[in-house]
Amino acid sequence: MDMTASEHPSEPSGEHGPQLSVGAVATRVNELLMVRRKFAPQAGKWSVPGGRVRRGETLAGAVVRELREETSLGGVCGAFMGWAEVFSDGQHHVVLDFEVTILDHGEPTAGDDAQEAAWIPVWTVPELPLVDGLAEFLADQGIIETLV
Repeated sequence: MDMTASEHPSEPSGEHGPQLSVGAVATRVNELLMVRRKFAPQAGKWSVPGGRVRRGETLAGAVVRELREETSLGGVCGAFMGWAEVFSDGQHHVVLDFEVTILDHGEPTAGDDAQEAAWIPVWTVPELPLVDGLAEFLADQGIIETLV
């Protein structure tokens, strides 16, 4: 079945398709770097640092920029881990997640689109209010225990 953007229930009229976003997945011993989102989509929920790719920006550049903007930490973009397609708050995003190596030894400080930024013990991650699909992605990657 062929549907136009205005016929799709998850897309507002006039929308021209998904927005490309990236996620920065950084771990250290039994901890995951996470941010609590300040704005829609999914404001107030926890996620890995990330956001939209700007026009003319490389994926790796977007990962490093979003990491610094949301956590104040510098890092290096590593291997592609996977992707998710998210329909939330009337928006459609395709999120490409990458491993990140953190270069700074300081603690994260929330900035830009983040309400909070912290290293979260991996065993507590499933208890947090997470953005849609994140728990399943992290379990598939072996970062958190498989969900029951």
